[in-house]
Amino acid sequence: MLGKPRRGTLLAGIVCLALAVSGCGQHPVADRADAGGGEPASASASGDNGDGTYNAPRVRSSPAVSVAHESPFTAYNNTAAETRTVGNTVVLNQVLVDPFVLDGEGNFLLNSDVLVSAELTSQDPQVVTYQIKPDITWSDGAAWDCDDFYLAWLAASGKAVERGIDGQPVVDPEGNEMTYFRQARTAGQQWSSGACLDAQTFVETYAAPYGDWRRNYIQNTILPAHILERVTGIPDITALGPESAQADLRKAGDAWSKGWLSFHADTMPASGPYRIESTQPGGQVILVRNEKWAGNPGGPERIVVTPVADGAAAVQGLQNREFTVVTPPADPVLADRLRTLSGQGIVLEIRGGSSAESLHLNLARPLLRDIVVRAAFAECIDRNKLVEELVRRVLPAAQPLGSLAFLPGAENYEDRYAAKMPADAQQAQLTLERAGWVLGEDGVYSRNGQRMSFVISHDGSPSHARAVELIRMHCRQAGMEILDGTVPGGLAAVLAEGAFDVLLTTNSLIPQVESMADRYRSAGRLNHQNYSNPDVDDALRVAEREYSESFQAEAILKADQLVADDLVSLPLFQIPIMWAYRDNIQNVFQHGSDGVTWNANEWEIG
Repeated sequence: MLGKPRRGTLLAGIVCLALAVSGCGQHPVADRADAGGGEPASASASGDNGDGTYNAPRVRSSPAVSVAHESPFTAYNNTAAETRTVGNTVVLNQVLVDPFVLDGEGNFLLNSDVLVSAELTSQDPQVVTYQIKPDITWSDGAAWDCDDFYLAWLAASGKAVERGIDGQPVVDPEGNEMTYFRQARTAGQQWSSGACLDAQTFVETYAAPYGDWRRNYIQNTILPAHILERVTGIPDITALGPESAQADLRKAGDAWSKGWLSFHADTMPASGPYRIESTQPGGQVILVRNEKWAGNPGGPERIVVTPVADGAAAVQGLQNREFTVVTPPADPVLADRLRTLSGQGIVLEIRGGSSAESLHLNLARPLLRDIVVRAAFAECIDRNKLVEELVRRVLPAAQPLGSLAFLPGAENYEDRYAAKMPADAQQAQLTLERAGWVLGEDGVYSRNGQRMSFVISHDGSPSHARAVELIRMHCRQAGMEILDGTVPGGLAAVLAEGAFDVLLTTNSLIPQVESMADRYRSAGRLNHQNYSNPDVDDALRVAEREYSESFQAEAILKADQLVADDLVSLPLFQIPIMWAYRDNIQNVFQHGSDGVTWNANEWEIG
């Protein structure tokens, strides 16, 4: 049986490059180790109490900090499909409090500043009970209580379904039921109901077990129900349910989906350590301490977040002391430039992120339905060459990615593709010839009138274009004609129509269970590959419903191996992330999905 995942499994491949001073992470400046040899940056939250709970720690008051991030703040509701962006997350991390703190090591910590408990109170049926502390308020003085949880549940449950005049659910072009609350994320929840027992007690009941329930209300999902009630005229949001009048559901859904754009002080209060004081022309957002926050005050007196799309400009701003912290793209030129600033008191840190580049094969294509063809394609790709050219100038320790579920450094990670992807064109030819493929005079294999020719579709970004060029070169030596299928404007239409042979895309591997289920379950919402394996479905069903972390990991491990054996997707490499900051600020760490401000209340200067 597999053991419980260790703390720190998400610290995959951290490389700390300390410039001017040494070392990385939370340690005092004097304790930092030399670049390339010290301990990796600590990602644990300073407020971790060591018992599964979190309280905002006492930190010394510090001057204002300025953060440059590549995308702008556009919406207070960051869970709607049209508004979900990292640029919003970077601002809202400190503005909207969550029931759990997901620290930089992937651990769920109960947010004890606002909750007494959040517990699985029954397994059959599954019931989860949230006990909210009394007297917790929004920055406008209104109670932060069960009404807000109920609104979050109603929006995320997918039960407020739009219905036509015939009473039947309205469906989108892919056949999915449309809801009035346009959620960006639909997890594997099997909710049957949500209810407020009293102002401090929220209870959710599930129709089927769901092991990942702690993830339901993270990343800015708890929005102010009293504001929605005020702007819609709905007297009590908890009286509005999936079976309520369609007009009322539409009114609530429109306000939730469209009413919290940009920033308006009277409708966008804070529940976390900071509140939005103002937004400035050009997208700059100024955060100040929230006087009504229940926990210890944040360290920086102000946090100024400025959108800077040009990574070079962000680095220049850091050099000029316009910014305290920057998160430029993981570009080799920018990384090299930051390394040269070692004499100016700048710390650069780089690690593997939560996203990866992968190839996804469409099994609706007769050519790719053949496992022999998929095997030969895998054999000819030189993953090490891709990593060498596209990643190692940024992250020298990077290696080819060998899993679709686990990141390097995780307890259950292993390269399941090493033997399947040996970068051997001759082996690929032998695989084809054994199956009756014949090499033509044009250097391309064919069989029964079908040529070994297909297209790799991608978004046209420079890195994707170069990756496709390299793969084409690798596999041309194996007698495969691979065409470049650049899709200007992105891949959305291609995915919706299934109009592709092979896709090169960037995918997040976090959250692990949801990511795998969405892509490889037969009915997964992101399964655009027409892939179906009953054994994979069974394993993923266990992973979704299993409460034990070790059993859940075992089920994901099985699914990962089964998908690898089917060669339906080919992982290439983990995408690095990097961040840099002045050497007088402590506790700065880039969170994989939440960005660098996930613990900004813990930052200290001096």
